[in-house]
Amino acid sequence: MESAGKFDYIIIGAGTAGCVLANRLSADGKSNVLLLEAGGKDDYVWIHIPVGYLYCINNPRTDWLYKTESEPGLNGRNLIYPRGKVLGGSSSINGMIYMRGQQRDYDLWAELTGDASWRWDQVLPVFKKSEDHYSGADAFHGAGGEWRVEKQRLSWEILDAFREAAAQVGIPKTEDFNRGNNEGCGYFDVNQKRGIRWNASKAFLRPAAGRGNLTIMTGCQVKRLLLEDGEQGRRCTGVEFFGNNKLWHAESARETVLTAGAIGSPAILQQSGIGPAAHLHGAGVKVEHDLPGVGENLQDHLQIRSAFKISGARTLNMMANSWLGKARIGLEYMLMQSGPMSMAPSQLGAFTKSDASQQTPNLQYHVQPLSLEKFGDPLHAFPAFTASVCNLRPTSRGHVRIAGNDPLAAPKITPNYLSTPEDRKIAADSLTLTRSIVAAPAMQKYAPQEMKPGAQFRTEEELARAAGDIGTTIFHPVGTCKMGRANDASAVVDSQLRVRGIRGLRVVDASVMPTITSGNTNSPTIMIAEKAAAFMLSVAS
Repeated sequence: MESAGKFDYIIIGAGTAGCVLANRLSADGKSNVLLLEAGGKDDYVWIHIPVGYLYCINNPRTDWLYKTESEPGLNGRNLIYPRGKVLGGSSSINGMIYMRGQQRDYDLWAELTGDASWRWDQVLPVFKKSEDHYSGADAFHGAGGEWRVEKQRLSWEILDAFREAAAQVGIPKTEDFNRGNNEGCGYFDVNQKRGIRWNASKAFLRPAAGRGNLTIMTGCQVKRLLLEDGEQGRRCTGVEFFGNNKLWHAESARETVLTAGAIGSPAILQQSGIGPAAHLHGAGVKVEHDLPGVGENLQDHLQIRSAFKISGARTLNMMANSWLGKARIGLEYMLMQSGPMSMAPSQLGAFTKSDASQQTPNLQYHVQPLSLEKFGDPLHAFPAFTASVCNLRPTSRGHVRIAGNDPLAAPKITPNYLSTPEDRKIAADSLTLTRSIVAAPAMQKYAPQEMKPGAQFRTEEELARAAGDIGTTIFHPVGTCKMGRANDASAVVDSQLRVRGIRGLRVVDASVMPTITSGNTNSPTIMIAEKAAAFMLSVAS
């Protein structure tokens, strides 16, 4: 076995959180930091061109190629489950949407953990710290930070009409979704810089990569965490990992941090013998520490994709279905970094309530000037748009579990979508609301015709079943190593993200969220990593 050396900190996973931590923990120039990444460098050209997510998702160079188990709520279907496999992690292949969620999300975290530092008024300055917002600094936004936020560089007539229609059914227009209550409809802000994707690797890792006290190793997949018993209890002392056709080990003097994401982090814990004892026994893994919550509490946003054929407006379907159109699109991006190649997967967003009983918006729309049968298929050969809607606060809970004791094998992912009556009702209600928006006067000049799910689905049960046929992940898995109070037997980490019962080990990524945020989850993960760095540095000082 090769020795990679001894470090103050070992960070496992160079995704969004890992890049932030590597920067912050190495900033003093003294603390020796090792950052391990199972994937490769983020030097694939399609990572950086915004529309390139089409070529990064389901590509073994950039994606882990996970799939869910067969889902009863999706009428037996399984889904591709993209997770980034390069520096920057999923921020290198995601939709680039800058979204924090709602004030209520963080106030609930504070209540569930008993730690007031997770309240909205406490995390807002943390969001602002790393932000570089196009409008400059104000009470809600920061400027000069690493995480660039810009307006999109294009608009679409059909999306503008959808926004007008939303206003006509009571969803007001908004220019900013990130002030604590994201109700309204408008174009999403995006993590781009002049029409080029701005991922966590560019933002946080590149500025730190030249530091002599930061070691970055790619192509290194973890075998197990190293644990040692001592007078003060069990401690994580480092990690064993595969890299360059060798088995390595590295030691951590202070802390080891799992930043492998909501799928990778619980899988690594379980392969190391930390997790639900009964499942570990069944998987052939020696139980080192019985921690029932590891891999449980999986939450995700299921997007239900309604598609409508239209006439009288330009959509990407027609632009991209001819060689001349493709040439124009390419030339516009080459000359101005704008146009369809600068598109985030979704351009227009809306947040609203499925019914009057909701205190804050519980639905999010992602609206796109295109349509296709399913991801990976060609665009339809006629003008159309898609209005995807997701339940922001699902009550369904799933799990992530290793399939056996092979650390290189993919874990089993079971989201359990639409497994509760509440989620099925909201799915049906959201489809009904989509129809109401499309039926509003502002849309009628385009003569919209519903293709998916189809006008034949009318009753609540029919619509819920139709949602199972057309629903797909919007790539927001969280919660599988949730934080919680000391008396919460299902909590994996405490409010400072320290693993229960194991000294010197933290989890810092979206898996620690006790409940999913009301919106896209990438930027909340940056905030979590910023707070974790502050926790760790306060211990070291």
